Amino acid sequence: MPDLDRSLAAHLRDGVPSFSFEFFPPKDDAGEEVLWNTIADLEPLEPTFVSVTYGAGGTSQERTVRITARIAEQSGMRAIGHLTLVAQSKGEIEDVLKQYAAAGIDHVLALRGDPKGGPRAPWEPHPDGMTYAIDLVELAGDLGGFCIGVAAFPEGHPDAASLQADAEVLVAKERAGAEYAITQLFFRASDYFDLVQRVRDLGGRIPIIPGIMPILNFAQVSRMAELSGAEIPREVLDQIEPISDDKDAVRAKGIELATQLCRDLLAGGAPGLHFITLNRSKATREIFETLRSEGLV
Repeated sequence: MPDLDRSLAAHLRDGVPSFSFEFFPPKDDAGEEVLWNTIADLEPLEPTFVSVTYGAGGTSQERTVRITARIAEQSGMRAIGHLTLVAQSKGEIEDVLKQYAAAGIDHVLALRGDPKGGPRAPWEPHPDGMTYAIDLVELAGDLGGFCIGVAAFPEGHPDAASLQADAEVLVAKERAGAEYAITQLFFRASDYFDLVQRVRDLGGRIPIIPGIMPILNFAQVSRMAELSGAEIPREVLDQIEPISDDKDAVRAKGIELATQLCRDLLAGGAPGLHFITLNRSKATREIFETLRSEGLV
């Protein structure tokens, strides 16, 4: 199991690849049961950390905090607490940070979050809230005791003026106290490595962990990519579109493509892999077992 007495940042500095799993907060008790089954199924793989996101528009915060705390308290896994600025005052965000600290959670992921109207809607800050993720990084840093992570965008944040400006924002968050970054979903290794190079050229040293989402449901992943500003490349579409009506074939091809992406990322020096599981364990396990059989994780 990971050494929970050492921070994720220290683990990443050791040069040992991390691997981790991201879950989303279920909408009801039945969905929560599915999630706990998935967590139980993945815990034996001894991930470096796991995280639970907020729902769309900052919803499900209470359930997210409760589930993250339960993971920290009842498992041997490192739980990272998500934070967003959506529809919250500064005081309410401080309360969430204190709840995480009380549950023994000392790692957080500080995100602006998507507006309530969706990722492409105009940002509307809370009257007593904050506007930028860097503000949240500084707040968590001022409270103290947290290893702080942030988001990164291989194809640029949808609101960024340019890829260069987007990289400058990430470097600024590092200088404000962020110690690791996790990327949005993407499908081309070159997009990830280009982001890393832009950040390094600006003097940024922050470890950037790639986020991996296999295409298991073409319509679902296409919609998520569209909302996040990511592009499904033509070379991927050429392999998926001809079989888009065959769910089993799409799933098999999606796992194959994701596995190869993982190989390329690790071969190029990525510090780990962060699997966006959609609360299902089977595909993640299949990819992980293939990589482990090849000695890559």
